Amino acid sequence: MKAIYKPKGKANEYGMYGCNLYTSCSNDCGYCYLKCPPMSGYWGSTPTLKKCFKDEDDAVRIFQEEVTDNLPDLQKYGLFMSFTTDPLIPETIGLTVKVVEICTRNGVNVKLLTKCGGFEEGFFTLFTGSEDKLKKHVAFGFTFTGHDELEPGAPDNKKRIESMRRLHSWDYRTFSSMEPIVDFGFTMEMITETLDCCDLYKIGLMSGGGAKYDLKEGQNFLRDLKQLPGQPNIYLKDSLVSLLGIDRNTLPANFVGKDYDMFQ
Repeated sequence: MKAIYKPKGKANEYGMYGCNLYTSCSNDCGYCYLKCPPMSGYWGSTPTLKKCFKDEDDAVRIFQEEVTDNLPDLQKYGLFMSFTTDPLIPETIGLTVKVVEICTRNGVNVKLLTKCGGFEEGFFTLFTGSEDKLKKHVAFGFTFTGHDELEPGAPDNKKRIESMRRLHSWDYRTFSSMEPIVDFGFTMEMITETLDCCDLYKIGLMSGGGAKYDLKEGQNFLRDLKQLPGQPNIYLKDSLVSLLGIDRNTLPANFVGKDYDMFQ
C-alpha cells in the first residue's frame, strides 16, 4: 500500500495502521527522529507529497482504494496520522481533511497528532462532512514537551493547550503525546496543565539517544503520575517501561495498555 501501512516498533504503539501522505515538516523540531539516519536522507523543512503520488487528487484516489480494500481491519483498528509530517500544518491540512472525510464516511476512526495550535477554524472550514461523524470517529492529539525552543517552526505549547481545551469543550476526543520527554519536570507540568481537557496521555522517551535519563527522576515521575487527581488514562510507552524496569500488570487500572481504544 502507498498511503496506509502497518507501523513497526515505537510507531506501532500509536496505532495498528498508519497513514503518511507527505514527508518532511516545517515544525523543524530539534529532536525529530526523521533527522537521524536512516530517515535523514528523506527529511527537509518543507513538506513534500510522497513520490508515489502524482498529485493530491491521485493521493485521495489511492487512499480511497486502500480504505475500501482494507475496510474491515480499518474499522476495527482505526488509523493514525502521521509519522512523517504534521497532518495539520498549513501545507498538509487540506489533504488531511479530504482523507478524514473518507474515513468518517466509512466508519474508520482517525487519530491526528499535531504540534499546531489555532488550526481549528481552517480545519472546520474545509471539512464538508457530518459533524456528528467527525466527533464520533476523530480524535485530535497534541505533542507537548514544554520546550518551545526545540520546536522553532511550531506554535508554542501554550497555544496547543488552548486548542486542545477548545476542542475538548466542543466534545471532541483529545489525546496527548508526551513524547519525547525532554525532562521529567516539564513533562509533568504539561500533564497537570491539561488534566481538564485530555482524554489519554501517551508518554515516551526520546528516540536515538538524544537525551540521558536519571532513573531516580524517572521513578519520582511515575510516583507523581500515580498521584494525579482524577486518574487520567495513561499509556506508558515501552521505552519508559524499560527505563523504569516495571511490570505493566502492577500499575493502577488507569494505566492502560497499547490496545486501549479511546473511541469506545
